Amino acid sequence: MARYTIGLDFGTNSCRALLVDVGSGRELATRVFAYPSGSDGVWLDPAEPNLARQDPADYVLGIEEAVVGVLREGRATDPDFRPEAVIGIGVDTTGSSPMPVDGAGQALCFDERFRGNPDAMVWLWKDHTSYAEAAEITRLAAETRPHFLSKIGGVYSSEWWWSKILRCRNVAREVFDAASSWVEICDWIPAVLTGNLEPASIRRSVCAAGHKAMFHPSWGGLPDREFLDALAPGLGALRARLYSETATAGRRAGTLSEDWARRLGLSPSTAVSVGAFDAHMGAVGAGIAPGTLVKIVGTSTCDIMIHPAGEPLDDIPGVCGIVDGSVMEGYYGIEAGQSAVGDLFLWCVNQLAPAAYGGTPEERFDRLGQAAAQLRAGESGLMALDWNNGNRTVLVDVRLTGLLLGQTLHTQAHEIYRALMEATGFGALTIIDRIEEYGVAVREVVNCGGLAVRNPLLMQIYADIAGRPMKIARSEQAPALGAAIFAAVAAGAAAGGYDSVAEAQRAMAGTGRVFTPDSRSHAVYRRLYSLYRRLHDAFGTPGGSGNMYSVMKELLDIRDEVRRT
Repeated sequence: MARYTIGLDFGTNSCRALLVDVGSGRELATRVFAYPSGSDGVWLDPAEPNLARQDPADYVLGIEEAVVGVLREGRATDPDFRPEAVIGIGVDTTGSSPMPVDGAGQALCFDERFRGNPDAMVWLWKDHTSYAEAAEITRLAAETRPHFLSKIGGVYSSEWWWSKILRCRNVAREVFDAASSWVEICDWIPAVLTGNLEPASIRRSVCAAGHKAMFHPSWGGLPDREFLDALAPGLGALRARLYSETATAGRRAGTLSEDWARRLGLSPSTAVSVGAFDAHMGAVGAGIAPGTLVKIVGTSTCDIMIHPAGEPLDDIPGVCGIVDGSVMEGYYGIEAGQSAVGDLFLWCVNQLAPAAYGGTPEERFDRLGQAAAQLRAGESGLMALDWNNGNRTVLVDVRLTGLLLGQTLHTQAHEIYRALMEATGFGALTIIDRIEEYGVAVREVVNCGGLAVRNPLLMQIYADIAGRPMKIARSEQAPALGAAIFAAVAAGAAAGGYDSVAEAQRAMAGTGRVFTPDSRSHAVYRRLYSLYRRLHDAFGTPGGSGNMYSVMKELLDIRDEVRRT
């Protein structure tokens, strides 16, 4: 009898359940549940544009709705499918998305005292309210613990664990004082499923700990109490209520609790994998291997590589961490990324596209894309910096903002749309250059996520800018597939799964379409990229300087040359 696993992918606006045949990789069914709270699942504050929170009750509701739904669809797709053939569940989430919990591991916002209080909810990955706290962490670490920064790219981010906890301590002391502990949602959801919610016994992901919480075995795990108390009196006391050990995805968090087995209609012997972040599991679902850069392209973009743990690897400034085991056991995980990609395009569609492009966002997306596809590289005369949501890599600065250069009275919305796509491509190439600069060869690039599948123009632009083929993962749901792969490893070969991630990948993952670079477009983009780097360094680095007088003129020269050919 065939065996199956379920990958649960908890994204920014919804959660997805994917039912996969572990023997063939066949995706039998999928079910999406949109979070009902806030605005598209996110709690916002008009008075504080940097705030982004989430109600964890949406996750609990989503587990049941998505899993029960995917099992029902699985039976409709294949009459031979039986829920008892499901051997494992894997979980990926956004991150760093921590939340305060009580002594029983329940979210503080479930307590009547804090119901509806955003500070007691999940501090979502894209919450940037703690930019000042991040700067203070970076300053203190640089002065007293520089080794803390060496493994995370040299700068601590407002998107990460300690920044958010420190911010809570500074602005919501009643929440901070009431919290028994803090938990990443990639750790909390497996704990919910297994019924193992006591904070001290929750299995914590090395992915989250190493990339976002400055956890490293060489200095005893989390930052020391003295350092934390130097950040804020009393912060150090929290350390003892957090964790000292971590685990890699594919290890077991436990098995389904009796309650959840009953609610979902699955066996209580169903293995539940240790969780991880969506990008890292997406990389596995896309077939990551040494030399492969996987780009998870969505609202933002995460870039993931792995490097054998036994081989030398220099620290890489500006990346989001180099962590042993954060993607797969036996390999360092290297994480980088861009803070706005799909969100940047959506902003253009919603704010800049006139009614002539369509009455709905979907129509405007289609018509902008069609018109942008008719343009050649350099034809618009525009250049953008893709920093509308700050810069994640390589500058690690949320206080940077977007830039659009080269506008005239004839500039049209689809030209801006293409310029923004090109800007994200230049940002992507900046990341590749930085990784290779420090000795890690990028031999292939595999893209996954919604934009990689649905936006062929974007993928062609990326290929033309980088001068490299852009491969597309076979699965349209690579993070959920990665979670299903780890579920198969957590279940193990004896239960019909696998004993290694690589073995599971060979059976369950792969690539499909390939976009090859156009040599003429690449030649133009090489010239444009040099201008992008001048703007990047001038606006993005403290010592940035240089005369920008010629940039506008060079953009016009390139535009005119392209239009003449």
